[in-house]
Amino acid sequence: MEDYLKEFQTLVKVHHFAEGYAQDIISESFFGFPLQTIVEAEKKLTSKETPSVAYFSMEYGLATSFYNCFHSNKPVSESNNLPKQNIFSNMRIRDYYFGFQIDNKIIDLPIYSGGLGVLAGDTLKSSADMKVSLVGIGILWRKGYFKQNFWFKDGQVPEELNWDPYTYPGLVPLDTIIKLHLKDQDLHLRLWKYYVYSSDKSHAVPLILLDSNLEENKQESRRLTDQLYRSDNAYIKIMQRLILGAGGVKALEALGYSIDRYHLNEGHAAMALVEKAGELGKDELKSIGNNFIYTCHTPVAAGHDRFPIKELEKILPDKNIEFIRDNGLENGDTANFTVLLMNRCKHVNAVAKKHGEITRLQFPQYAEKIQSITNGVHLPTWISAEVNALLKKYGVTTGDCFDQDEGPKKLEELRKNDQFRLDLWNAHQANKRLLKSIFENWGIKEDVFTLCWARRIAGYKRPSLIFKDPHRLVEIAKKTGPIQIFIAGKAHPNDNLVGTFINEIMNTIDALGKQSSILRIVMLENYDIFFGKLLTNSVDVWLNNPLPPFEASGTSGMKAILNGVPQLSTLDGWVVEAESAAADSDGGIGEIFGYRHKSGEPIGNELDLRLESDSVELYNSLEKLVKLYYETDEKGKVNINSKWIDVMINCLIQGHYFNTCRMVREYRDRMWFEKE
Repeated sequence: MEDYLKEFQTLVKVHHFAEGYAQDIISESFFGFPLQTIVEAEKKLTSKETPSVAYFSMEYGLATSFYNCFHSNKPVSESNNLPKQNIFSNMRIRDYYFGFQIDNKIIDLPIYSGGLGVLAGDTLKSSADMKVSLVGIGILWRKGYFKQNFWFKDGQVPEELNWDPYTYPGLVPLDTIIKLHLKDQDLHLRLWKYYVYSSDKSHAVPLILLDSNLEENKQESRRLTDQLYRSDNAYIKIMQRLILGAGGVKALEALGYSIDRYHLNEGHAAMALVEKAGELGKDELKSIGNNFIYTCHTPVAAGHDRFPIKELEKILPDKNIEFIRDNGLENGDTANFTVLLMNRCKHVNAVAKKHGEITRLQFPQYAEKIQSITNGVHLPTWISAEVNALLKKYGVTTGDCFDQDEGPKKLEELRKNDQFRLDLWNAHQANKRLLKSIFENWGIKEDVFTLCWARRIAGYKRPSLIFKDPHRLVEIAKKTGPIQIFIAGKAHPNDNLVGTFINEIMNTIDALGKQSSILRIVMLENYDIFFGKLLTNSVDVWLNNPLPPFEASGTSGMKAILNGVPQLSTLDGWVVEAESAAADSDGGIGEIFGYRHKSGEPIGNELDLRLESDSVELYNSLEKLVKLYYETDEKGKVNINSKWIDVMINCLIQGHYFNTCRMVREYRDRMWFEKE
C-alpha cells in the first residue's frame, strides 16, 4: 500500500503534528478515515485544471456526533461530551428528580446556532457526495453560540459554552497564520481544518476555520472569535464579518487554492467581495462580480447587515471604504451588505420560490437578477435507519440522493400495497419507541399522538401559538384522545421580545400540570442537531407556524417528511412548493392553516403576528389530525387503509425533491460552473 502520510504533510501543515496528532493521522488513515481521500481533494483545490468553489458561511452544523464520526486515539476532553441538562415540563416533580443525559455522546462541533448553519453543513456533505471540488470557510467559535438554561419565572438564561478544540476528533490546527492589515491593528488569524467526507468516503471537502485567539493579538481581539453572533457590540459584529470575508480570502490564498467561484452564504461574508476588489485595478473591478454568488436567506430586517459607514472607516483601509461607498451605501451614511452584494454579484438567489417572490418585492431594482434555488436537507444525515431500510426493502433508491423521477413513481405504486402501508406505519413506530425510551422518565408513550415544534425561537416563527388558548388544547385532548407535545429551540440572548415568548410558554406549561394525564408537554434545553434528528424521525406531526411571508424556507419540516412525518403548517417557505406538488394527493402533506400571503400583496409587518385568528385555525386543524390518528391506530389495531398512511406516503414522495443533492446540483449547473 502507498504511504500517503508524507504527501499529506506536504499539503497540510498540521501545527504540533508530532506532539498532538501523530497517533491519529497515520499512513493510510485520518482519524479512522482514508487519508488518500484528503490528499486527492487537496490536490484538486490547488490545481488550476479543476474548477473549484469556496463556500463562505458564518456557521456550520455538521452532525459530527452521529454522521461520519471521526475516532481519536487520545482522550477527548470531558467538555466535548454532551452535558447533562434539565427538562421543563408540566410534570414538575419528574423534572426535579430526573435529568437528561446520553452517556459518552460527543457534542456536535459547536460552530453553529441553528438552521442556517445546518443547511451550510448539509451543503458541504452533499458537495462531498457529488465530488465537487469545494472548500468551506468559517470561524472557529471557541465559545460556540451559548449554553441554554431554562429557569422558571426567568425563562431562558444563557451560559457561556466551553469546549476543547484540541481534543475534538478530526479537527486540526495548521501552522498557517494569516494577517489582516487594519487601521487600528494588524489582526492575526490561525487556520484550522476539519474534513467533511462523502458518505462513501471517496471524496472530502475541507472546512477552513479562522481563529483570532493568538498571543500576537491584543487581548480584546483574541476574543473576537469566541461567541457566534455577538450583537451587543457593533465593533465586534464588524470584526467578525471581516474575519469571515477578508480573512477567508486571505486563507484561500495562503493555502494556494485555485478558486473559480466564491459563494457567500448570507451577507455576513460580504467582506470577501470587498477584499477581492481591493486586490484589483479599476479596469478589473468591472467583472469582479462574475465570480461571486450571493444567497439571501431571509426577508426579516434583522437578517440584513447594516453598519454606519463611520464605524467601518475606523477599521477598514481607504480602498475598501471607497468600494463600499460606491456599491453598498444606503441613505448616505449606512453600509448595507445586502445591497452591496446584489449590486456586484452576478448570481443572487433566494432559498425557495415564495422567498424569491418576496425578495423581488423587497428589492425591485434587482428583480431580474434574483433567482430561486430551494433549500434541502442531506438525505444520509436525516433519514432514519428504519425508514431507509424500509425504502431499500421495497426497491426505492436512497443512497446519497433520491431518484427524483423513479422514487415517487415507485412510492405511488406501493401506495396500493397493504404490506408496505403496514410496514411504513411500523417503521415509524420503531422510531417512536426510541423517543419513548429516551424520555421514559416523563411517561412518553408510543401509542399517544405526539406533536413537535422545534427550531430557532424568533418572533415571526410564533413559538407560543400552540399555547394561545390552553383550554382549547385541553378540550381537544379530552374529546379526541391524549396528546404529547415537544417544544425546543434557542432564542438569541439579546432578543428580549422572544424572551417574553419563552416566559409565556413556560408559564402555560406549568399551569397545565393538572392535565398531565391527557396532555404531556416536554420543553427541551439546548436544541441541537442530535435532538433535531431524534424529533424529526420520531414524532407523529411536525408543527410549523411562521407568519407568512417571513419564513424564507425552513428545513426542519423537510427532515420530518423525509421520514414520512405529516405536517401541521402555515403556508410559507418550502411548504408552498410541497403543498402545491401534493395538492392532488389524498390528504396532501398534512394540514395547512392560517393566514396566506397572496402574490403581489405588500409584505406586511412582521410584528403583526395574527395570533388570535391563526391560533383558532391551528386548533381546528390539530383536532382533525388527532382524530385521524386515533382512527388509524385504535388500541394497537392499525387501519392500513387510513388517510393518515396516505399522507405519510405523500410526505415521502415530496422528500425526494427537498434534499441538498438536488440543491447542490442546481447551484453547480446554474451558478458555480454554469455554461456561458
